[in-house]
Amino acid sequence: MPNRPRQLSVLITYMLNAWPGHDRLDPSRVGAFGFSSGGFTVLAAAGAKADPAAIAQHCQILPALFDCQLIAAHNQTPASWGWATDTRIKAVVSAAPAIGYAFTPASLAAIRVPVQLWQAEYDHILPAPYYVEPVRQHLRSVEFHKVKGADHFDFLPACNHPEQIPSICSSPAGFDRTEFHAAFNRAVVRFFRRTLR
Repeated sequence: MPNRPRQLSVLITYMLNAWPGHDRLDPSRVGAFGFSSGGFTVLAAAGAKADPAAIAQHCQILPALFDCQLIAAHNQTPASWGWATDTRIKAVVSAAPAIGYAFTPASLAAIRVPVQLWQAEYDHILPAPYYVEPVRQHLRSVEFHKVKGADHFDFLPACNHPEQIPSICSSPAGFDRTEFHAAFNRAVVRFFRRTLR
């Protein structure tokens, strides 16, 4: 995850310069969308800085949380993490961003691009109040959406064969993922069209 903001920047450079259809792209209208680790990535690429000490402290107190288990499983050392910012990004949509608790308030407040922030009401992977709440609290301007009845993986499209990966494909009782995504997609497109005019 610490390398993802740099990878996103490399991708933008490729799309704007080497991709065969690059002449159809407007380099002044670059938007970035991300979910979970990707939600962290787009915020970091827009200028948010994570404090490695906060990550280590959080995982020392709450080692059973999903992100802390991943960090431990991959033997990652947050103190060595670095963050890449890309000023070409002019608008951000972040859904259920990972390690939101570690972003410094000053760096979030310094983000000048429009941000649309999404949270699942019953997110059991990145539960409240550690992830979305700190981001929302410190951003200067944010369009916030809380999805009632949703869990973390409901930000992924409905699965064709949900029985194959129930941990990702199942939704809370009564939540219609297909119906949600129709509205979710419209809201994201509308946000980018408005902010990237």
